Amino acid sequence: MFFRKQEVEAPAQTEDPTGLREKCRQADVPENVRAVLESEIGRMEKTDSSVGEYSIALNYVETILALPWSALTQDNLDLGQAAKVFDGSHAGLGQVRERVLEHLASRVLQTKRQASLLVVDDEPIARSNLRHVLGREGYDVDVAANGEEALELLRRKEFDCIVTDLKMERMDGMQLLEAAREVAPEAKFILVTGYATVDTAVRALKTGAVHYLSKPIDLSELREAVRTALQSRTRHYTSRAPILCFVGPPGVGKTSVGRAIAEALGRRFYRMSLADLRDEAELRGHRRTYVGAMPGRILQALRGVGVRNPVFMLDEMDKIGQDVKGDPAMAMLEILDPEQNARYVDRYLEIPFDLSEVLFIATANGVERLAGPLLDRLEVVQFSGYSEAEKMDIASRFLLPRQLREHGLVNPYPDILPEALVRIVREYTNESGVRGLEREIARLCRKLARLRLDGGVEAVAAPVGAEGAAVLLGPPRFRHDAAAAGAIVGTATGLVWSETGGEIIFVEATRMTGPGQLILTGSLGGVLKESAQIALSFIRSNAVALGVAEDFFEGHDIHIHIPAGGVAKDGPSAGLTIAVALVSLLTGRPARSDVALSGELSLVGRVLPVSGVREKILAALRGRAAMVVLPAANAADVEALRESVGELPPVTLVERVEQALAVVLDDKGGGACTD
Repeated sequence: MFFRKQEVEAPAQTEDPTGLREKCRQADVPENVRAVLESEIGRMEKTDSSVGEYSIALNYVETILALPWSALTQDNLDLGQAAKVFDGSHAGLGQVRERVLEHLASRVLQTKRQASLLVVDDEPIARSNLRHVLGREGYDVDVAANGEEALELLRRKEFDCIVTDLKMERMDGMQLLEAAREVAPEAKFILVTGYATVDTAVRALKTGAVHYLSKPIDLSELREAVRTALQSRTRHYTSRAPILCFVGPPGVGKTSVGRAIAEALGRRFYRMSLADLRDEAELRGHRRTYVGAMPGRILQALRGVGVRNPVFMLDEMDKIGQDVKGDPAMAMLEILDPEQNARYVDRYLEIPFDLSEVLFIATANGVERLAGPLLDRLEVVQFSGYSEAEKMDIASRFLLPRQLREHGLVNPYPDILPEALVRIVREYTNESGVRGLEREIARLCRKLARLRLDGGVEAVAAPVGAEGAAVLLGPPRFRHDAAAAGAIVGTATGLVWSETGGEIIFVEATRMTGPGQLILTGSLGGVLKESAQIALSFIRSNAVALGVAEDFFEGHDIHIHIPAGGVAKDGPSAGLTIAVALVSLLTGRPARSDVALSGELSLVGRVLPVSGVREKILAALRGRAAMVVLPAANAADVEALRESVGELPPVTLVERVEQALAVVLDDKGGGACTD
């Protein structure tokens, strides 16, 4: 009696203490996800809340419930409104604007396309009745008397759903179903028969029919079967979104265009920078067994925006790095592949999640650093640099009003004349985009803000012209002296493309006594060095025709230099410029510095086409070049640019080096260089 056992009643467990079961019941999730949630919640109820596994399971369940499994925003498919959004927020979009409107147009056609049905029955009364009933539902209905006639219609027109009788002469419903799998594999079949048996029903469903109805037909059952079949067809048409990749120099508006696309579509926008991405697990997520595990960036972003069809911008994709933790660029393959991302599996979640409704937009300065398999999944949209007229339009419509408001220069606005903006564009910026232009306008506004604060409104009452802008901004930052340098022996002006846009370079050549070496300086890459070797070989093999002494290389070294040695240079477009500089040196004929060249050279003297023509010609415009020499194979690029930009410098198209030499070299030279 001294050791009587006392029974202590355990405290009654409150049912569903965390409320997860109720949340799971109310959540709009797929059935496979609901099964996982029920399993995890059941495991949690058997685990003490003080155990570490309990908190891991709790975080896992809450993460699943927080994801937008079915939440969607309705797309705005008004093309006119979308065009107004782009025209009101951007200038000089050109190809980009058209590409987005084309995407919207395809969505409009998919949404507004009337569903087409085909009724196949050998009884005229049955065909007529079914056509009448289904036509009243808003469907476009065609009829056929037998399987052969239906097959001919399938070869000429696409049908979403086919309602066919099973017993017919000249190809019955089952034969039509088998034959149509090759002609129209996406069509949904509904078989109708007055001789329904279990065997025929099983055979029909195994062959590919989605429904099997018996006569006499229940019209409500028929309507529901057709509606169900068309719903799956609609999902097939609208499930895939394009993977756009905006490629262009900095400051041309790639990110802001992504925001405009989201606004035009009526979707939510999310931007994720990939410049600091090094670990593959940041994208794919961590497994739950790790401490501090969490989903990848993609699912975290979707959890934040709350819908599964946002406009998702992957910024700076070409800056992705890799280390011992994996290659994040390869992890992008599953995310961006339209054939795979409908069932994307995050390592933390371990449940397929549908990313096919997300409109992914990637940005990059160039595609050279992108892996081939990744680039193959992207639709590249090229962003080109802006011309001076386009920069003026952007500055006057967007940049200047925004900077005046941000610096408090309102009531009234200062009068900044267009000539001041022209001065800023020409002498204080040297870029393809407008980021530097906005910085200079902001600097001008800060100067005006201080003047107004010190002297009142009267201090900035006078209009700011070109001279006033120069006084406020100080000495010019850039001098475009391509046209002012005159004609120089051994120096030619070239056009090159870089990640920041087109640029003007000067190729210098000189000769000195030596053992016969070709010296190349200026941080040149392997392709540029090969171009110099090709140019020298062409000149040596055609010395007489070019007016050069045949023994010019004996006992002499030739030194080719491209200034700005701190900047690495490479690319297949400087061969023509190097050849012109060498011929100018060896013949003593000065080369016109106001003529800019771009073109690759072959050993037999043919001028090969180059890329980046728009950026190069715009660089020639900024440099005040009097003429541009390009390969004849780039004629289509020049015409396309002429239509979009308008005023261009004279462009001479050449097929051989001799044609370029006739344009660039001055005939008043001192003859062949013999030293």
